[in-house]
Amino acid sequence: TDDTVCTIAVADCLIHDGDYAEYLRWYVNQHPDRGYGGMFQEWAFSDMGPYNSWGNGSAMRISSVAHIARDERELLVWAEQASEVTHSHPDAIAGAQAVALVMWMAKNNETPQVIRAEIAGRFHYDLSRTVDDIRPGYSFDVSCAGTVPEAITCALEATDYEDAIRNSISIGGDSDTIACIVGGIAEVMFGVPPEIAEHALSYLTEDLKVTLNLFDTVKAK
Repeated sequence: TDDTVCTIAVADCLIHDGDYAEYLRWYVNQHPDRGYGGMFQEWAFSDMGPYNSWGNGSAMRISSVAHIARDERELLVWAEQASEVTHSHPDAIAGAQAVALVMWMAKNNETPQVIRAEIAGRFHYDLSRTVDDIRPGYSFDVSCAGTVPEAITCALEATDYEDAIRNSISIGGDSDTIACIVGGIAEVMFGVPPEIAEHALSYLTEDLKVTLNLFDTVKAK
């Protein structure tokens, strides 16, 4: 999907200290027709600059930053840089930074309660609701502001990786992007069960697998 391609593009860019716009465009050109948003697709096949999007595309592709940033300052700078080449609206940058920071804190063994308080305070997100609270009134929303808080809640409330993904699908809305964000957080919190990882990898083309394997090597150092 577009989520997969863009996430791997950002990971490859980080590995090679490249230009985010160049890497995103190259990957999209190699993998067209993956369900990209209209404005993003127009951007990818042109030389236009950032288009002030507040959409959730910035948050869906950001997970790799949390795996290799060396400190919190670097994490937030990289998240902003990976976002602003397309999604330059403050809400989109904040969404990318929030997801990256949740992952960073989880990596550093902070509890869901501490993470929730920090993210709610820093980004002014309402993280007081439960998944059961969100589910009845939630609807399709492609904004970062209307996606990221719900995704964070789905991850922090989960008991394992599969439970996190089930939470994300259960609330409806922009389900593939919510699940992408949730999956990145849940990977750090719980790890990915081998049977789920194996099945997911079966969908990837060989070039995407090569990049993913290289990234796994880099983040392990």
